[in-house]
Amino acid sequence: MSAPVVRTSPADAPSGSAVVLANVSRRRFLQGMSLGGLVLAVGFQSGARAQEANKYGADGMPNGWVDNPLAFVSIAENGTVTIVCHRSEMGQGVRTGMPMIVADELEADWRRVRVAQATGDEKKFGNQDTDGSRSTRHFFEPMRRCGAAARAMLEAAAAERWKVPVSEVAARNHEVVHRASGRRLGYGALAKAAAGQPVPARASLRLKDPKDFRYIGKGQLKLVDAADIASGKAKYGIDTRLDGMLYAVVARPPVLGGKVASVDDAEALKVPGVVKVVQIEPSPPPAYFHPLGGVAVLARNTWAAIQGRRALKITWDDGPNASYDSVTYKAALEASARKPGKVVRNDGDFDKAAAGAAKRHQAEYYVPHLAHATMEPPAATARITGGKCEVWGCFQSPQAARDTVAKRLGMSADDVTVYVTLLGGGFGRKSKPDFGIEAAVLSKAVDGKPVKVTWTRDDDLHNSYYHTVSVEHLEAGVDAQGKPVAWLHRTVAPTIISTFNVEAKHEAPLELGMGVINVPFAIPNIRIENPEAVAHTRIGWFRSVSNIPHAFAIQSFVAELAAAAGRDPKDFLLEVIGPARQVSPETLGDTWNHGESPERYPVDTGRLRRVVETVAREAGWGRKLPKGHGLGIAGHYSFVSYIAAVVEVAVDAKGALTIPRVDVAVDCGATVNPERVRAQMEGATVMGVGVATLGEISYKGGRVEQNNFDSYQVTRISAAPRTIRVHIVPGGDYAKPMGGVGEPGVPPIPPALCNAIFVATGKRIRRLPIRDQLTV
Repeated sequence: MSAPVVRTSPADAPSGSAVVLANVSRRRFLQGMSLGGLVLAVGFQSGARAQEANKYGADGMPNGWVDNPLAFVSIAENGTVTIVCHRSEMGQGVRTGMPMIVADELEADWRRVRVAQATGDEKKFGNQDTDGSRSTRHFFEPMRRCGAAARAMLEAAAAERWKVPVSEVAARNHEVVHRASGRRLGYGALAKAAAGQPVPARASLRLKDPKDFRYIGKGQLKLVDAADIASGKAKYGIDTRLDGMLYAVVARPPVLGGKVASVDDAEALKVPGVVKVVQIEPSPPPAYFHPLGGVAVLARNTWAAIQGRRALKITWDDGPNASYDSVTYKAALEASARKPGKVVRNDGDFDKAAAGAAKRHQAEYYVPHLAHATMEPPAATARITGGKCEVWGCFQSPQAARDTVAKRLGMSADDVTVYVTLLGGGFGRKSKPDFGIEAAVLSKAVDGKPVKVTWTRDDDLHNSYYHTVSVEHLEAGVDAQGKPVAWLHRTVAPTIISTFNVEAKHEAPLELGMGVINVPFAIPNIRIENPEAVAHTRIGWFRSVSNIPHAFAIQSFVAELAAAAGRDPKDFLLEVIGPARQVSPETLGDTWNHGESPERYPVDTGRLRRVVETVAREAGWGRKLPKGHGLGIAGHYSFVSYIAAVVEVAVDAKGALTIPRVDVAVDCGATVNPERVRAQMEGATVMGVGVATLGEISYKGGRVEQNNFDSYQVTRISAAPRTIRVHIVPGGDYAKPMGGVGEPGVPPIPPALCNAIFVATGKRIRRLPIRDQLTV
């Protein structure tokens, strides 16, 4: 699968050597240790951590965090430093960011660093779920300690060799230097001796002063994968090739809960290259991460498998969701939203304040199901030999893949190895490893031969885990100046929890905590309600999750109230946010708070105000615009970061929409790689435009109506903003908590865009996607 961790050489490699990537299995890593080539492996015992409280942040995640350099760092005799990345790379730059943190504290020359991808093994590496925009905020400190521990051991080895106090030596740029004499030794020359040094206690580690960072916060390092991606050399899950491999596609039930009533595979088996047809048994509800079942066609190549699948004659029993219809369901959600529901927050007395208000306003907003539509659809390969299973795939959650494959095969998880490839997009879809289980089941069906399962684009759209559909009903009572004194928000949507519990009908704390229950407005009377909604399809994580409908509704409604009051939307938004203050999420009824400590991560309205003010200033808010142009603004707090956007639109006489410019201000605290922050905001902007203008999964007869990119469109270059300007609010204090980056850029874009359309045209958009709503 990969090059060995260890290289031996009589001399240090030249300093100009490039960063090298490698995938390293746990087995191979440990084998290297016994070969004499692995010359530095240092680590901490985990016993001390067992006594620590596991409640918030990384402590609250399955298997927590690990700062054990034995898992993450190795140095070869030629001086090459190998740093393992345990999170999945899908374009966000984590395979650069995590090792970069280690390298900085290690004082390693980045040109002599190799990056290795970890297998799925959370006991060894800590939590590996690459979702929730939390990789950096959860592992910044552990990765720093990994580098600092290895540096301390190298310094101790050098001091011992020179017979000088360790206080007289210091690691600098891949060498240890004796300050008094100027003597120096490269890391390769010291590695064996360093391996014999005692591991320093965590409390004794000397972390760098941030002013001495070489890489962190500089934004000067290129992505380690960039050259391979640009040249087509990068390997994704769909690119896996093994000797003797069979290729499979699966005909899955078109309706959730459906199953095969009968199948005739005679014609499929006549297709040249088809080897076997295998039924995959469905699992009973709840959906969890289980395969949907169906009929698989295994062949000598993917094309033959697809042709074989087309030749199958299947009769489906559609089951209980056969009547699911998006038009009917939208009406049902609207009916629920117009009636009282479960109260999840109740400040003051909404009814009394609304009754005494000078005027009342209300509006409803609709966001449909969305599909992730990753450029690389789900793909995984499995092989079973000697009672052990290996799986290769584009997994966001490799431990989940390992555990679920083991359970389905009746194995111990210790007998399953999951190799993580690059992901051609993830957005939450690839946190669910159903496609990996399919590959393992099919490998077992052909006596352990390697089998690659490929999802086509049609498969991806028809059988995904979808972003929820929602109706957001808002009411406000305002005073004589138009300022809201009473606020009611009813949010109605099938919950993600329905994927794990079919009885779940209310949004979970994690969904309510995405901008609705924790809305930090300075309004004395706020009531939030959550009526029931029953799920009829698999609901899953999507980039920014429920922040999308909540931000769209809330920020659109604030702009509507501003217009009704004859106020500037930016000034009105700041007034509704209120003065700068820190609010405990618990006082807002938010028991989730993105899994973070309410003390360390209060809701800071000062930071929210700052991004609104920053983006307005940088966008030239209030500038004169041509006819048919408009500026819209929105701000949102999510994933413990603060984002605001100003969108400029142009709508011509026929209703054609273009977006000349988008400005985004982001306050995510201190940054490890500011260039990646900019890139994530740019990508989120384009995705947000797609959500607002094009994205919709709809159902009829229980079946998804969209088949491919002709009917489920994503934003093309011609429709993307002409200019995206990202403004990072300085947050250089690395001692303070960090925020997320990968997801929070999406939610403000749809409302800012729709608010701009109102300014340009006078037309309010309350239903997404926009599509032809502007057509004259």
